[in-house]
Amino acid sequence: MRQKRVSFHTLGCKLNFSESSTLAREFERGGYLRVEPSEMCDVAVINSCSVTEHADKKCRNIIRKIHRRNPNAIIAVTGCYAQLKPNDIAAIEGVDIVLSNNDKGDLFRRVEELNSKGETEVYSCSAADITRFFAAYSSADRTRSFLKVQDGCDYKCAYCTIHYARGSSRNIPIADIVAEAKEIAAAGQKEIVITGINTGDFGRTTGEKFIDLLRALDSVEGIERYRISSIEPNLITDEIIEFCAASPKFMPHFHIPLQSGSTRILGLMRRRYTAEHYKERIAKIRSLMPDAFLGVDVIVGFPGEGEEEFMETYHLLESVEASFLHIFPFSERPGTPAVTMPNKVQSRISTERVSRLEELSDRLHKQFAEKYLGSVRTALFESTEHDGMMYGYTDNYLRVVVPYDASKVNTITAVRLKAFDSEGNITSEIVG
Repeated sequence: MRQKRVSFHTLGCKLNFSESSTLAREFERGGYLRVEPSEMCDVAVINSCSVTEHADKKCRNIIRKIHRRNPNAIIAVTGCYAQLKPNDIAAIEGVDIVLSNNDKGDLFRRVEELNSKGETEVYSCSAADITRFFAAYSSADRTRSFLKVQDGCDYKCAYCTIHYARGSSRNIPIADIVAEAKEIAAAGQKEIVITGINTGDFGRTTGEKFIDLLRALDSVEGIERYRISSIEPNLITDEIIEFCAASPKFMPHFHIPLQSGSTRILGLMRRRYTAEHYKERIAKIRSLMPDAFLGVDVIVGFPGEGEEEFMETYHLLESVEASFLHIFPFSERPGTPAVTMPNKVQSRISTERVSRLEELSDRLHKQFAEKYLGSVRTALFESTEHDGMMYGYTDNYLRVVVPYDASKVNTITAVRLKAFDSEGNITSEIVG
C-alpha cells in the first residue's frame, strides 16, 4: 500500500515553526511521509499567522494554490488566523478542517478521523477558552532547535491581536522543558533558541521564574549554545543580563522589540516601558557584552506618529547601535483599540519611512559586522552545501561562509572573519 504523504506550510513566528515540526513528527510516527510544500500530498497542513492583513491574505492564497494543484488532498488549517477567523477559512474551497490554537495538538487525530474529504469541520473557541499548552520544539534543522517555553500574552498592546489568538500567558514546568532540551541534545543538535509569545513572562502558570529556567537549561549536557528569541524590554532584568554575560552557553545575542522610539507613541501603543528605559536596558547589555548582536522590532506609521516621533525612533536606533531591524508598517487589526485612534498616517508616508529604516538597518548591520573583520569568533556550521561552500553563525550572530568541510558540520569552530561577499555574508577561514 502506498505510504500517505503530508506537507506543512508554516507562516509567521518561530513558535509556529516549532509547533509545525512537532506536528510533523506525530504524522511521521503515524506512518506518513513528510514532503515539501510544492509536492503532491494526501494531507496539507497550514499553520497560519495573523499578525497583519498581509499574513491573512498569504494564508488564503496558499490554501487556494494547494487546492488547485492537489484537489483531492485533505487541507487542515490551524494557527492564529484559524483561531481569529475560523468561519472565513472554512468558507474557502478545499478546506476540510479548521482547528483553534487550543485544539492544535489534536490535529493529527482529527485528520485521521476524517478519512476523506467532506463537509468542513470547525473546532473553534474564544480566547478565554485557550487554556492548553501545546509543548513543541523543532527538529528539521540538524544544528539548531526552536524550543517553545511559553505561550499566550496578557499585555494587550493597542495594535495587537495576539492575546485574542493565543490566549493568556501560560507555560509548562521547568522540569518538563529541561526534559525536552535533553531530547534535543540526544538528537545531536547543539543550539537551542528559546521561544515564546512573551518569552520573558514565563512562569505565570507554575509560579517559576524565567531566570530559573535559564539556569536549569544551562546545565543540560550536549547543548552548547542558547539564544533567547525575543524578550520585552521591561522583562529583561539585570539578573538575566548578568547571567547571560557570565554563561559560556548563552550567546551575546538579543532580540528586544522597540516598536517606537517615541515615549508618547509607546504610551498610545500601550507598551510597558519608555524610550529612556529601553536605552538603559541596552546600555546595561553593552556594558557586560560589548560584542552583543541586537535585533530590534519597529512599527512604522502607528496613528499619531509624525515626522518628529519617527525621527525619535530613527535616532534612538542609531544611538543604541542596533545590529538589525525588523520593520513592520502599521497594519490595522479588527477589534484592536488602534483601529479607532485618530491621526492615521498615510500609507505613502509609512512606505517612505519603512524605506528610510531599511537603509538604516543595512548601514547599522554593516557597521556592526565590520568591527569584527580580522578577528576570530566561534561559529556553528550547518549541513547544507551551496556551490562547495558551507554556512554558519558566529556567537554574536554574524553569518559566515567557508569552503565545505563535512567534518565541520554541526561543530563549533574557530574562524577568522575576512571580508563581505556579494550576499552580505562574511567569508572566513577556519583557524587551527
